[in-house]
Amino acid sequence: MGQISKKLRSAQNGGLMFWCPGCIEIHAITTGPNGWTYNGNPEQPTFQPSVLVSNGHYASTFKPGEACWCTFNAKRVAEGKEPSAFTCHRCHSFVIDGRIQFLGDSTHALAGQTVDLPDLPEHMRD
Repeated sequence: MGQISKKLRSAQNGGLMFWCPGCIEIHAITTGPNGWTYNGNPEQPTFQPSVLVSNGHYASTFKPGEACWCTFNAKRVAEGKEPSAFTCHRCHSFVIDGRIQFLGDSTHALAGQTVDLPDLPEHMRD
């Protein structure tokens, strides 16, 4: 794995990783015949189709009644402990020509907005 450009890193599976300013974390996609298409431009990438990242009760594999980060954190708070930094969330976006269009079903503060794809943070650079 290594830095391809200011915006992208390669992933172990042959895919690509980019920094999401909505989630404040890296997102990874698999490119190629069984994954997302990529326009080949490392400075202004386009990936198709949309990128959906979800966890906790937003994950497609979540079964009602199971514990999630929300219930885990509620229990910690009830016990007088600090909540974990982990949260249940969904990030749904299109990455087109180096811009991220966050769809309205995203659960972070950038939902419904379009922003430039940021440079990778310092700790992600080679």
